[in-house]
Amino acid sequence: MSARADGRRADELRPVRITRHYTEMTPGSVLIEMGKTRVLCTAAIDPGVPRWLQDTGKGWVTAEYNMLPGSSRERISRSSINGGRTKEIQRLIGRSLRAVVDLEKMGEISVRVDCDVLQADGGTRTASITGAWIALHDALTAGREAGQLEGNPMSDHCAAVSVGVRDGAVILDLDYQEDVSVDVDFNVVMTGSGRLIEVQGTAEHAPFTRDDLNGLVDAAAAGIGELVELQRQAVSG
Repeated sequence: MSARADGRRADELRPVRITRHYTEMTPGSVLIEMGKTRVLCTAAIDPGVPRWLQDTGKGWVTAEYNMLPGSSRERISRSSINGGRTKEIQRLIGRSLRAVVDLEKMGEISVRVDCDVLQADGGTRTASITGAWIALHDALTAGREAGQLEGNPMSDHCAAVSVGVRDGAVILDLDYQEDVSVDVDFNVVMTGSGRLIEVQGTAEHAPFTRDDLNGLVDAAAAGIGELVELQRQAVSG
């Protein structure tokens, strides 16, 4: 395999930096940086739930995702913010977070998570999920302290990373140039205990084998293990 442009090993994450309490207006606020990709994740509690959940005793977690104008090499039009790709990613983020939350323990409240991409260099959806988990954790912690809910409804950590195949080798945490040039492109979401939440994969240039699939998931699991440990360190600080 040809060397990676930034000098990383095939199985190495980009440098990760997590800044909690990045803004002051929401109880959950996290800036996550993975290489040159930067995403601001905020989470706030709203009273009540969607109409179809009323009188069930269950809560709800939903997410929105946006790439801000100026976040990419080509300007993102504000009119395209609610396009199909955006809706697909925000549904992925919401599904991923709900997989590690006991909605019955929330009571009838909702948590709204917003993921705004400030700078994009690949892996924006996976960085959003990893940062959103911390923002959600902080919002629910603040809610318990304010008496808005009892107990902790979060059952596990949740993080995500991209993986790909280039020149027959598996590489972890793709930047933009790698993302557009790999033969196989995957996004993997897992719990802190190692269970899969979602696997999204495509053969961009050449079909892949079952062994390739196993290698991709194994590489992603190792990277997600590192991200979960960084989450643990962040919320314990």
